[in-house]
Amino acid sequence: MIYQRTLAKEVQVTGIGLHSGKKVTLKLFPAEADTGIVFKRTDIKNSKKMRADARTVGATENNTTLGGGEDCVHTVEHLLSALYGLGINNVYCERDGPEIPIMDGSSASFVFILKETGVQNLNKSKQFMVLVDKVRVEANGTWAEIEPANNLVIDSTIVFAHPIIKAQNQVFEFSCENFISEISRARTFGMLKDVDHLKRKGLVKGGSLDNAIVLDDFKVVNPEGLRFADEFVRHKILDTIGDISLLGYEVAGKITTYKSGHYLHNQLCRKILDTPSCYEIVSASSLSLEAREAHRLPQMISVTN
Repeated sequence: MIYQRTLAKEVQVTGIGLHSGKKVTLKLFPAEADTGIVFKRTDIKNSKKMRADARTVGATENNTTLGGGEDCVHTVEHLLSALYGLGINNVYCERDGPEIPIMDGSSASFVFILKETGVQNLNKSKQFMVLVDKVRVEANGTWAEIEPANNLVIDSTIVFAHPIIKAQNQVFEFSCENFISEISRARTFGMLKDVDHLKRKGLVKGGSLDNAIVLDDFKVVNPEGLRFADEFVRHKILDTIGDISLLGYEVAGKITTYKSGHYLHNQLCRKILDTPSCYEIVSASSLSLEAREAHRLPQMISVTN
């Protein structure tokens, strides 16, 4: 049996928002079973709580934003990816700014914090979204689809006209351990030539070599180089996991993407939710042993029962 999970105790972290450039403190609190991931902004009077849900996604340019107006929360994907990667289903997330802190541009800092905090098993079974039919979305030569599989598998292809990136493909079969070792440390990336244009649009005001891979026309500018030779496509998988977590369930299905981004991931989620015949919601106890084992908590994380 796989149980729903939350944090063992409260934890907080302070950092800079990638796009806003503003300092923000994020506090994470334990939550009861079936709560989901819930966000609230504390620096605005009468701010409303917002549950992480694909149908509440607003802007998707260079990040995933939940909601609109003052209550919206920008750049949720790296935190959501870490929570999904560690099988944490129920958390209250409070922040005193418009955006989740970017940390080092990956999910690694969140994974470290969550591991140190510990995870609490709750006395209620998880439910999984099991795909039984294929769903596909397309936009401007890019596409994403999901089809039946025993576990979550992501087959991602990216193509960039840059000599360091070019075309990269990675097939990732989800497990908590694989997420931590293969995906969580992959950082977001961008082109130096695009920085001024993005800043004029109100984006990447907090971007730096400390929280992103930056490339000039020929090379990686960061003095430490890359963490993986194919770090770029690994980060795309990280983003995909964060965005697909907005379905509200852990997923058994194979996701294949070609040159996808946050917009396309959200369109895929919305089409899945709008096509109830393509999936079944099942208790974790009904899944195959293979799928259940993949979503177990790694030994390195302390668990409080």
